[in-house]
Amino acid sequence: MKKLITILFFFLLISQTIIPQWYQQTSGTNEDLLSVSFVDTSTGTVVGENGTILRTMDGGTAWILQTSGTTNHLNDVFFIDLNNGTAVGDGGTILNTTNGGILWTIQTSGYSDDLNGVEFIDLNIGWVVGGNKIFKTTDRGLTWNFQNSGLPNVLYDVAFTDQNNGIVVGEVGTTLKSTNGGTNWMYHSANVAANLKGVHFSDINIALAVGDDGSIIKTTNGGIDWILENSGTTRPLYDLCFINESKGTAVGWLGTILRTTDGGTTWTQQTGASLNILYGVTFVNENFGTIVGWNGVIFKTTNGGTSFVEEKSIDEIPNDYSLSQNYPNPFNPSTIIKYSVPIVSQVTIKVYDIIGNEVEKLVDEEKASGIYKLTWYPEQLPAGVYFYKLQAGNFVETKKMILLK
Repeated sequence: MKKLITILFFFLLISQTIIPQWYQQTSGTNEDLLSVSFVDTSTGTVVGENGTILRTMDGGTAWILQTSGTTNHLNDVFFIDLNNGTAVGDGGTILNTTNGGILWTIQTSGYSDDLNGVEFIDLNIGWVVGGNKIFKTTDRGLTWNFQNSGLPNVLYDVAFTDQNNGIVVGEVGTTLKSTNGGTNWMYHSANVAANLKGVHFSDINIALAVGDDGSIIKTTNGGIDWILENSGTTRPLYDLCFINESKGTAVGWLGTILRTTDGGTTWTQQTGASLNILYGVTFVNENFGTIVGWNGVIFKTTNGGTSFVEEKSIDEIPNDYSLSQNYPNPFNPSTIIKYSVPIVSQVTIKVYDIIGNEVEKLVDEEKASGIYKLTWYPEQLPAGVYFYKLQAGNFVETKKMILLK
């Protein structure tokens, strides 16, 4: 009995949570979510099974269900700006909105098989792919014109850098390249047999594609030649997004999140998405990203998924707010920061680089009164001087720390 009381006291004294690199948002649905498109850090749209469309205007804190007008699965969505977007799906479904999804209008492609991918380069010019078909519009989707892929293989995704240069990927390693807006498509060997599910351009020459068996392939000449990169996994990958030629994220089977900071040469597994199947990913800058997947899951990161925080709370009520100097300092690979909150407060702790740019948000939530100790693991930040600032109520304090590598 004495041992049991001791154990219970310990758990009352200290509680521990893990704040992952990616944290889950509340979508309000159990439908599988298959694609996501954000135009800035506030405004995004998600589509999925049975015609599901969700919209957020606050970075994903709240998701609003929109009326799609269809029960067909929606496989991909692309917004060119805040108001204008297109979603495609099963049964040749093409939906268009010009008012941020308040109203979705069904468009006609003349195609009845499943459509898997959509891309626009401006308000008028876009492409959709599905089956072995490619369709192009030059009038915002009022009319869709068939383009011949020249292959019987199913096509899964399309990406264009401008009105001329594009790549389409599909089953059994299919890669097609166009330099004239899709009037002609040329097949180039990807040197893989995997079904390729997603493709993304970094610039006119550099593109990467992902697919089954953990396949990641890269081209540096616009899709003429492809090399196989080492993903470090054999799990299927379904989507990827690059914010520049160096930094990108790929997602897939059983919570797989892979991050590269060297253009795809090396990939690091990130944490925070449990064992969910992840179908879509998007980033609007190096830090702000969203992932969607199975059973209505939506995950968000505001630090690029590059670090995580382990936090403990000690069940004591302090007299004042306080922020302690981190220790050890200098540090590598982790450091501990303690802070105190005397009353229930909204608490933020942000990290800034030497010139004042915010690089990470360690805490941003309401905290009960208590003493907190967090351990920060900045895995991919460069060495240097950083500042961390606590703000709670009217209390603000900043301290300096040094990261060694």
